Order: sequence, then structure tokens, then C-alpha cells
Amino acid sequence: MEPILIAEGLTRHFGRLVAVDHLDLTVYRGEVFGFLGPNGAGKTTTIRLLNGILRPTEGRATLLGFDVATQGDAVRRYTGVLTENPSLYEHLTARENLRFYGDVYGYPEEKLPARIEAVLEAMGLADRADEPVGAYSKGMKQRLAIGKALLHEPPILFLDEPTAGLDPAAARAVTAMIAQLSHQEGRTIFLCTHNLTEAQRLCDRVGVINRGVLQAVGAPADLARQLWSGLRVEMDLHSEPSGAVWAAIKAHRGVRQASLVDGKVRLELESEEAIPGVIAAIVSAGGRIYSVMPEEHTLEEIYFEIQGANGASLEERK
Repeated sequence: MEPILIAEGLTRHFGRLVAVDHLDLTVYRGEVFGFLGPNGAGKTTTIRLLNGILRPTEGRATLLGFDVATQGDAVRRYTGVLTENPSLYEHLTARENLRFYGDVYGYPEEKLPARIEAVLEAMGLADRADEPVGAYSKGMKQRLAIGKALLHEPPILFLDEPTAGLDPAAARAVTAMIAQLSHQEGRTIFLCTHNLTEAQRLCDRVGVINRGVLQAVGAPADLARQLWSGLRVEMDLHSEPSGAVWAAIKAHRGVRQASLVDGKVRLELESEEAIPGVIAAIVSAGGRIYSVMPEEHTLEEIYFEIQGANGASLEERK
């Protein structure tokens, strides 16, 4: 995988407050990277540092090889940023907004009209392009703000709470757009969100930050393996297990815990290698199995397990 962004010891102080504390992070081209943490954790400061808007107190970061502290203008030519409160001129039309920002970005004059039309079409706003933005719904404004961030065709997008305050239909449209930008167009997405279900659906990897410290980074499945040993499995027997079946389950050495939840058997196993033996034990005891479903830990479980570690990183907890 090709790195697009590398931070090494990136630190930012505001007086005595350490907003970002020795951040080491690599983001790869084409991935959706989720940056998760509570309010005040350092997410927005990190975005400003990585876009060359703030200078670091210590450390350094590069984006596409450009130093974010000394080459901020070059960095911002290759990034698109959607803030939680997008900057749109509501008395202007969508087309006029994009024209203005195209000039700000320095997009080639001869190509700008066609690019504006392409963005309006992609955002589903072509038929409302000449109406004042003040008359738009929040979902339409958010789509226009994403279009504005995409206008100059940056390889990496920083999206800060892109679905905050949207109704379910509008939020679904925005998340589908994010997936398309990454998986079909190959853009890198740096996504800050409090919506953990949304992050689990979209993100290839996540980083969890709190009090300026990056506590963990990785694919959700990899983080779960670092946090918990064993495997959870749900088995559907279509009926409550007999005493003989329960005895066979609990006697199997690969089973740590067994319970009945909503009519289904929930098992905590030492590893996935225990599954065939448990199945054989149930069948030998007269049970019939209709489905076996391994259960992965959700990103919500992973997030709160990490955040409950009083600021310690996964490495420090080992």
C-alpha cells in the first residue's frame, strides 16, 4: 500500500494545553480512514495541522511528500476539506458558489465550467443549480459542500462529521457518495465522525484518539483481536438444547462460556479451531444445528473498550 500521508511525532500546544501529543500515523492511498474520538480529543486540530493551517509545536508530517508546516500552499492544492459547518454563500446559487471556489482553488479557467457541471451532476444538484443556496435543505447543502471540497479534484478528502444533523435518507446518500469516492474513484478519505455504525460500514482502518493521544490504529478486526482473545459464536438449534446437549457443549475444552439468548446458543470459544469439535459434540448428543454464525465485535465495542483504558494506548496495555 502506498502512503499518502505520514505524521511523525506531530504535536501541537496551545499554551499549557497539549491538543495533539506526538502523533505517529500513516494513511494510505485509496483507503477510508476513520479518525474517532470524543469532542475535544484533538481531531479538528489534527486536520488543521495536516492541511498546513496550523504549524506543529514539535514533529512533522508530509502529504504526498510535501511538508505540511513549510509547504502548506502546495499541500492544500491536493486536499479537500469539509468542516462540520461548511462555508457556503447562501445568497449565491450552487453554480455561483462553485465558480467562486474554483477561482480560489486556482482551477484552470478554461476547464472550470465543465468541471462545475460535472460536480453538480455528481452531487445530484444539476436541476437546482441556479437557485440560492439559502433555499436548500441541509442535505442538499451538505452535498454541495462535498462538491466544493471535490471541485479541484484532490486525491485526499478530510471530512469532519459529514452526516451530522442529516435525516436518514440524506445521511444514507452522503455515505454512499463517500464509498463511491473511495472504492470507485480511488480517493483517500480521512473521516472524522461520532457515528460508529457509519464508521464501521465505511472505514478500512480507524484511529482512536483521546486527549491528543492516538490510543490505537488498525482495521477493526485487527483491533478486536488485540483487545480480546477467543471467538463468539451463535448457533441456532431451533429449540432449547436438551440436558445432554448442554452437557456436551460445556464439557468441550474449547468452550469458555455458553448461554441461551433469544432461543439461540451463544458460545465464547478459545479460537475458531474449536468450532468443528463443538458441532460434532452437539450432533453426537442428539442435537440438530441449523446455522452457525461467528460474531465479530462491533466498532462500538472496540471504541469504548479502548476509550475505557484511561488514555493508555494498546501498546502500553500489553
